[in-house]
Amino acid sequence: MSKRGLFTRLLAAHTESEVQSILDAEGLTTDPTKWTPYGDNESFYGVVENQQAHPVPALVEKVTNGIDAILEKKVLQAGLDIRSPEAPRSVREALDRYFPNHRNWDLGDARSAQARELQIVASGPRRDTSLLVYDDGVGQAPKDFPGTFLSLLRGNKNDVHFVQGKYNMGGAGAIAFCGDLRFQLVASRRYDGAHPLGFTLLRRHPPALAEAANRKNTWYEYLVFDGEVASVDVDELDIGLDGRSFRTGSLLKMYSYRLPEGARSIISRDLNLSLNEFLFEPALPFLTVDNNERYPDNRAPVTPVYGLKRRLEADNETVETRFSEVSRTAELGELGVTVYVFKPRSRGQGVKETKQYVQREYFKNGMTVLFSLNGQVHGSYSSEFVTRALRMPLLKDYLLIHVDCSNLHLSVRNELFMASRDRLKAGDKADTIRKHLRDMLLASELKEIAKRRKSSLGVDTGDAGQMLRDMTRNMPMNDALAKILRQTFNIAEQRPGTSDKKPRPNPERPKRAPKEAPPFHPQRYPSAFQAKGGDAQECGLKLYRLPAGGSRTIAFATDVENDFFDRTDDPGDMSLAVMRPSATGSTGGGKPDPSSEGDLLDVVRTSPSEGTIRVGVRASGETKVGDTIKMTATLTSPHGDLTETVLVRITDPERTPPRKEPDVEPPLGIPELVLCSQEGGPGLKSWEQIAEAGIEMNHDVVVYPFVDEDKLARIYVNMHSRVLREFNSGARSPEAVEVAERRYISAVYFHTLFLFATTKSRKYDLRRGGDGDAEGTDVEIAEYVSDVFNSSYAQFLLNFDTTDLIDAMG
Repeated sequence: MSKRGLFTRLLAAHTESEVQSILDAEGLTTDPTKWTPYGDNESFYGVVENQQAHPVPALVEKVTNGIDAILEKKVLQAGLDIRSPEAPRSVREALDRYFPNHRNWDLGDARSAQARELQIVASGPRRDTSLLVYDDGVGQAPKDFPGTFLSLLRGNKNDVHFVQGKYNMGGAGAIAFCGDLRFQLVASRRYDGAHPLGFTLLRRHPPALAEAANRKNTWYEYLVFDGEVASVDVDELDIGLDGRSFRTGSLLKMYSYRLPEGARSIISRDLNLSLNEFLFEPALPFLTVDNNERYPDNRAPVTPVYGLKRRLEADNETVETRFSEVSRTAELGELGVTVYVFKPRSRGQGVKETKQYVQREYFKNGMTVLFSLNGQVHGSYSSEFVTRALRMPLLKDYLLIHVDCSNLHLSVRNELFMASRDRLKAGDKADTIRKHLRDMLLASELKEIAKRRKSSLGVDTGDAGQMLRDMTRNMPMNDALAKILRQTFNIAEQRPGTSDKKPRPNPERPKRAPKEAPPFHPQRYPSAFQAKGGDAQECGLKLYRLPAGGSRTIAFATDVENDFFDRTDDPGDMSLAVMRPSATGSTGGGKPDPSSEGDLLDVVRTSPSEGTIRVGVRASGETKVGDTIKMTATLTSPHGDLTETVLVRITDPERTPPRKEPDVEPPLGIPELVLCSQEGGPGLKSWEQIAEAGIEMNHDVVVYPFVDEDKLARIYVNMHSRVLREFNSGARSPEAVEVAERRYISAVYFHTLFLFATTKSRKYDLRRGGDGDAEGTDVEIAEYVSDVFNSSYAQFLLNFDTTDLIDAMG
């Protein structure tokens, strides 16, 4: 067979078994002269195998390399060396220079036209899908394959500043997910058409051949002819691309790619969602292309991927609010944080359906906190961060946080991210970032959002409270049981005959109603920008005193709309320039020193909120008492940037009495009993009411333990559960129903109390097992307790009487 014929058959093959048959028929499988080690080193087997732990991030590396190739082509077409000082210095600069309309890629026509330059095309059987990645980028000549596609660890992009690739892994991580035989076709033609198309086939050297040769391990290798990559003359190829044929650029076909469950069906739908998650804001959009032969009923076989950010911004039905903050510190550099909060009910659906929709559309891979560089996610936290670090359990399923690490100090990025770019390193820097992120969010707008969700759970539970007191007082509890509960909860000892009623406090004077704020009329672009408040005036500027070691918030009034910094279409920005003081007590007079931003002051800038932008400042260790620092804030506007300059003077530290920590952590108060029913009523909370806070209650739910800041604050008992309804079905009188209900309430409440107290005091780590190869997930104590009751435990408590067992044994 000719080389062209071999290439055509390999390109048309749909599965790894078809590729193997082609190699066997041509006598290529066992011919050692036709294969050479990948990266020119048999020992690189471990480099390939020990990269991404998940097939989707591995595939994202192929997409990233395709974006890099398209940007490189643009620079070369402009007549520049990609390593020259005249070349763009960042991905953003390259986009602004060569794709001036890139901010409008959420518009259909512009997005589709650009996305055709980078495509992922599916072929083969539904359960044995092969993926072809095409890019209309710079391409490579056949002689350059060994130094580009087939090289490893050479760092050939390390001095190219406008691309994402740095480590020269060649996207090799995807090979480990190419079926059992690890076949990957690589083909490319230089963008200028000056060279023929080159192609080769990557594979894992058959382990049986390695074992027969008495080798301890196998290796990766690629196909050669006379020691060189094969080349063929090709002008145009029809390979199933949307809207075009292949002429120049690169093709990478991964046979029998092992996509995860949930992404194995229509790639233009399921894989598309996962790719959007891992590419929060890709530099360029691209297409996922399936075909109607594989899925005849699929009405959208071609779908663009333009990033999770744009999808979130377009989803006003599900996203309740979003806001951003930017932190700049001397220790870390700049960290940009954007927070998205989802509605508990949306699109005319209930809580359960809304939660399922949000999880399916935005949390397909269980990533709640996304850490990205240039839009590509390099690591993540699960919802554990929300429940344990932020202690906001009601937002666990409704919060997505994006952390832009592109402007962190290089030393910090190196200590935070793995070279595989799919997970975070463990270490001191990662711990520092986690704590810094936690502190930022706890001081942000998110705190008020969590408070509003929590307040919607409040209810007048006078009847339930009295019932709880009666049950607690009359419960026959021996010393051993009481000791278990008192390890966790503050249950007071009460003697018979005593009253648990507290004296009523003196009535307070009625408070004046707060003045209504004037209505805010936001503008698309700012026309006003002015510092608010201040402690004094000096040289015509507002002065703010900042205690050494303390923090201070400076508010700026503006009239711009809340999403000014965060919108994709024509966003604005706010910069802060800090001048070094020329002498103690002097305001300085030099020019702003850009390198000193974050050295003198650590700053956190919020997005606008109803006409106010807040800047939190903290003095660094480089300042001293008496220094006066001039800070100039600039708010961008197409009508002319707006500036405001203020003075920050470092004063003596605030003196606060040392806080005396208790020797023993005090026990928690007894949790409140809240009774719920489907429709609500006197002393009852309706399912709809608690649904507004994100708590799902239905006939299958028995109890919901609500944990607030690591404390069991309330126990929601469902009076319309299927368990209680079935138990009461045999009751013959209203009195019997009432007795059954009280038994149900007491059993569920106190067993919840005991389960929570025991599990917490024993400091168990709870984990739910995964399916197949999937890892298990951490489970909070409250979730565990609720799940236990929902799994027939409540039926057991109501239907099983220990006295019956004793009688039977006697």
